[in-house]
Amino acid sequence: MPLTDDTRDKARAIIARYPKPRSALLPMLHLVQAEEGCVTADGVAFCAEMLELTKAEVGGVATFYTMYKRRPVGDYLVSVCTNLSCQLLGGEEVYARLKDRLGVGHDQTTPDGTFTLEHAECLAACDFAPCLTVNYEFFDNTDPDAAVALVDALARGERPTPTRGDSVSTFREVSLQLAGLGAQTDAEGGR
Repeated sequence: MPLTDDTRDKARAIIARYPKPRSALLPMLHLVQAEEGCVTADGVAFCAEMLELTKAEVGGVATFYTMYKRRPVGDYLVSVCTNLSCQLLGGEEVYARLKDRLGVGHDQTTPDGTFTLEHAECLAACDFAPCLTVNYEFFDNTDPDAAVALVDALARGERPTPTRGDSVSTFREVSLQLAGLGAQTDAEGGR
């Protein structure tokens, strides 16, 4: 991970919010994802150094939570719930259509780096099944056609409004938000 002074300043700002530095580990891992697109070995070492933890302690946390990705993720992480409720109501069909449309399978990224597709064990929205998320924003009661229309809109540069929440952000923008550092904006200052 190319550590810049800016990255270290952001890390210090995160750490300063907590009475004990180790409590900042989860947002620090999000910072690493925002900078690198995933949690790299260098990112684990960076967190360990900044928080005075061992790399094993940091790596254990990074591999425990599914929100921390160990391989590069595209701009849009599309997670399709295929657990029981969603599966019974068409989640597998949604996943299959997206797999065909994007040309990638579980935990794979399109060659242009735009989309990463994954099966999600459960998105905790059984009453809105089938559902999917794009960078953790929910699209409820979806179907295969709506899912394909969603990724097509994202591919065109649109930022659709999820069922709940604000417009979709990129994976790195969301990671920065989850680190507690606010919305990442483009060079013009907009989303």
